[in-house]
Amino acid sequence: MTHVVCEPCFNCKYTDCVVVCPVECFYEAEQILYIHPDECIDCEACVPECPVEAIFHEDNVPDEWKDYIQLNADMAPQCEVITEKKEPLADS
Repeated sequence: MTHVVCEPCFNCKYTDCVVVCPVECFYEAEQILYIHPDECIDCEACVPECPVEAIFHEDNVPDEWKDYIQLNADMAPQCEVITEKKEPLADS
């Protein structure tokens, strides 16, 4: 099982979640973060750290954001891993 970054992260990109991840499974795109499903160990450490509540267990992703499950799986391998906190985007 894995966790998924969903719509609230778009154009926000707080990185509080990445610093608590014990396996470095967060990947950074230009406007959003992704979780690599093959690397996530389902520890849930990231969930309470997200100030916009964008991270969900894949079984609990709201219906309107179900596409983010596949989007995270597709996009994470194409992005650079992120392990350190950065400034959020200006729109956040």
